[in-house]
Amino acid sequence: MATNLIRRSRKLFTSSRGILSLQTTNRCLSTSPAILSDSPSELTGPPPPNVMIYDRLAEEAKSKIKKLENPDSRFLQYNSPHPVISDHSKILSAPETRVTTLENGLRIATESNLAARTATVGVWIDAGSRYEDDETNGTAHFLEHMMFKGTEKRSVRALEEEIENMGGHLNAYTSREQTTYYAKVMDKNVPDALNILADILQNSSFSEDRITRERDVILREMEEVESQNEEVIFDHLHATAFQYSPLGRTILGPAANIKAITKKHLETYIKSHYTSPRMVIAAAGNVKHDDIVNQVKKHFTKLSTDPTTTADLAEFEPAIFTGSEVRIIDDDVPLAQFAVAFSGASWTDPDSVALMVMQSMLGSWNKSAGGGKHMGSPLAQRVGINDVAENMMAFNTNYKDTGLFGVYVTCKPDCLDDLAYAIMYEVSQLSYRVSEADVTRARNQLKSSLLLHIDGTSPVAEDIGRQLLTYGRRIPFAELVARIDAVDASTVKRVANRFIFDKDIAIAAMGPIQKLPDYNWFRRRTYLNRY
Repeated sequence: MATNLIRRSRKLFTSSRGILSLQTTNRCLSTSPAILSDSPSELTGPPPPNVMIYDRLAEEAKSKIKKLENPDSRFLQYNSPHPVISDHSKILSAPETRVTTLENGLRIATESNLAARTATVGVWIDAGSRYEDDETNGTAHFLEHMMFKGTEKRSVRALEEEIENMGGHLNAYTSREQTTYYAKVMDKNVPDALNILADILQNSSFSEDRITRERDVILREMEEVESQNEEVIFDHLHATAFQYSPLGRTILGPAANIKAITKKHLETYIKSHYTSPRMVIAAAGNVKHDDIVNQVKKHFTKLSTDPTTTADLAEFEPAIFTGSEVRIIDDDVPLAQFAVAFSGASWTDPDSVALMVMQSMLGSWNKSAGGGKHMGSPLAQRVGINDVAENMMAFNTNYKDTGLFGVYVTCKPDCLDDLAYAIMYEVSQLSYRVSEADVTRARNQLKSSLLLHIDGTSPVAEDIGRQLLTYGRRIPFAELVARIDAVDASTVKRVANRFIFDKDIAIAAMGPIQKLPDYNWFRRRTYLNRY
């Protein structure tokens, strides 16, 4: 009886044009390997017995869903929605960093790339605004400006013309713990650049008229910095997080100090902090280590050899984190901004790498860049989908004995409540529920950003100088990658419980912030109640 039904159904298939097309479709959707083939010649076979039409339609729907869930592997070779552990064998072939320490304690480190045509050479000094007191706050930055205002051998004009004639770039910057002077030049001009750096660091002439003129320049620079909201917020954040400690002071210093700094202050600061044991001369690009060492021995001969280290100074005036807040209400600006920070890890803390991964997990987002719905960071997804912020950025700042870990945002005044909830929910979530996929994605993003950051001779030289001052050695990138890969979901939860769970926070807010929740509201959301 079943055989007769099958025969009749076959006749019915061949007698109707409409059903004939259905027959062809059903053959294509059969689970038979021969019928699934893309070849037209294999689509003419009879339908398999004992398979109802509706069963075939169901198989068709299942196959389409399966294709959506598992796309063609050819398209996922380099771009997969599922994060995987990447291969780092190429990183093992990174160039060697050679380090030589002279008798006076001065360290010389180089990384050669003979294929390059340029080079960057600079002096990294373990001294910044942190090693000032209330009366001399701003001296380190003031001194950075005065270093380019002439020496005993070179006038200001001669110095500028010499740099311009060789087509080089001479610059400097000051942070809370470090000061840097560096030059980027053609490879043939490296000895001249070292000569100039040695001259300005050892023979600068601080004339009174130049000091007076530079005061006005720094005061104008201070006005420009005050117009940059992000800089102001982080200055206030440091001031409230590290109250009555050196890290709480600004780098530029107060205007009263700038107007009172004299030549004696500058010379005293150089004698106390610009010492050879606290200096690193780093070079990257088309340089030879032995040549750099010989040039340094020739030119850097007048440096102080005071053995006092920054560790001694930090112990004398430690930075103590204080849970507190500062709020500056200003209804004349259209956007509100605030930063929420926890006490972070120092450079040498074993958990500093895990905090770097957690920063990548929280991520960043900007309204002008678009996206958000499909970003890996749950916080960025919340912000992007609900449109509650103009920009959002997680930060992780390290110092010798402490750090700051948190989130900085800018938003409209009516979004403050929702945005504060999203930030505290996602940050507190790191202590409870973390997926391996999110951690793997954050690790890959962190490694990529670190590699992109050291693309060029100047970033490489900066990386060498900074690491020698903070770690005492240059960490090979293969070791850094191994440390990052060692961070898993359990590590993130453990570190979050150490730095975030039920810990005090520091808040700095500016603008129309009347709707920003109070400090106790934020403090209560550093943990989640589970019943």
